[in-house]
Amino acid sequence: MGTAGQACAQALQFADAYPPEDLVLQTARRLADEVGLECVTPGAGAALRLLAAAGNARSLVEIGTGTGVSGVWLLRGMRRDGVLTTIDVENEHQRVARRIFQEAGFAPSRTRIITGRALDVLPRLTDGGYDLVFVDADPTEYAACVAAARRLLRVGGVLAVNNALAGGRIGDPAARDPETVLIREVVKDLRDSDDWVPALLPTGAGLLTAVRR
Repeated sequence: MGTAGQACAQALQFADAYPPEDLVLQTARRLADEVGLECVTPGAGAALRLLAAAGNARSLVEIGTGTGVSGVWLLRGMRRDGVLTTIDVENEHQRVARRIFQEAGFAPSRTRIITGRALDVLPRLTDGGYDLVFVDADPTEYAACVAAARRLLRVGGVLAVNNALAGGRIGDPAARDPETVLIREVVKDLRDSDDWVPALLPTGAGLLTAVRR
């Protein structure tokens, strides 16, 4: 990597570590590390908080609760009367997240925690009833989750998809592993769709964002 490349990488690292995390988030991140979960970086979390705040979000869907790291960032950007619906197949992870939300000062009424497979739960949610949908799940389900988000979001609502850079492989045409191919297809389909106004943010693992037309 040349000098310019190194400077760019250092700048991205600085930007991603720029937002401070308090003890609650540090605890949630440590607990995620202990069970082998990858969380959004502070930079990606701050971007999610910003998206929720900019849209004055009242109703959100999170696909992939984890230990609550991204959920806390989202809740901190939402309206004070907002409700986060968060879905995960792992009940034990959600038990930790519930504790983290409480320690962060959010009343139980601010979250709706649903244990189950996202593709089984999403069809039961209200059409056009949400301001933001955040997808941080199995990449093999990204396309189906994006399709569901199209139905769930109000006009002007925001979609955010984590890990959109596929570990840095997204721009490498030689990278043809199944996960990268699937993520690349989702990124391309959103870019080419008339239903969305997209942007790919190079924060954390990559945050694919789009506004529903």
